[in-house]
Amino acid sequence: METYATLSEAIEALKSQGYTEDFNLLEDCLECKANSSKYFSQHFNVDKFFRFEGMTDPEDSSILYAITTDDGSKGLLVDAYGAYAQSISAELLQKLRVH
Repeated sequence: METYATLSEAIEALKSQGYTEDFNLLEDCLECKANSSKYFSQHFNVDKFFRFEGMTDPEDSSILYAITTDDGSKGLLVDAYGAYAQSISAELLQKLRVH
């Protein structure tokens, strides 16, 4: 299993593996502004995920998702978790749930 010391290290490594798109989290889907696409939960898969905890500040906690869409796009989604996690649909929450 891959491990990375920092979020930026993980992003660079995953980009070199082809995860080049930048996904944004909306209430009910993922958005890729580069290709003007929206992906609902049934149109993407989470290939990998990595948690990063802030060393001195719990507010710095985040999760990095490596995602492949059903049209072949591969990219990354960085999301805060904990008190700063945003509100999303139940379907999207289930798809992004990490175990």
